[in-house]
Amino acid sequence: MSKTKHQNPTIAQNRKARHDFDILETIEAGIVLRGTEIKSIRKGSINLQDGFAGFRGDELFLYNVHISPFKEGNQFNHDPLRTRKLLLKRKELNRLMGLSQQAGHTLVPLKVYIKNGVAKVLLGLARGKKQFDKRETLKRKDQQREIQRALKDRYN
Repeated sequence: MSKTKHQNPTIAQNRKARHDFDILETIEAGIVLRGTEIKSIRKGSINLQDGFAGFRGDELFLYNVHISPFKEGNQFNHDPLRTRKLLLKRKELNRLMGLSQQAGHTLVPLKVYIKNGVAKVLLGLARGKKQFDKRETLKRKDQQREIQRALKDRYN
């Protein structure tokens, strides 16, 4: 039997982030979890829609990410919207702190996945798009779709 290596399966993805922001750079960070949070994440009960990362002192935290309480848990279940600490090396933290403090830049969670049994979050250093940029992106995507459709029809 041959064993196939699985890619890190994405548990949750913030699709709207790529629509609302220009992602300049991505970085992987670990998440400090409590109690049954990892079980909820493995079940896929996580929502990144309104989430963002920010610095408190010299540490990085994840805000507004909703991890639903584990149904089979007990009275010690976690608060769904609690602030969670992110784990990065000091050098990466210092670099991100400098980049994220520039005007118009923010850190946005793009996706959450399990890597070697540990929950990781992919953060994107993002700059907000204007409304006309969003329309331009949609127009470009639609043109690519039309080109692919025409090529498919031509060679079939």
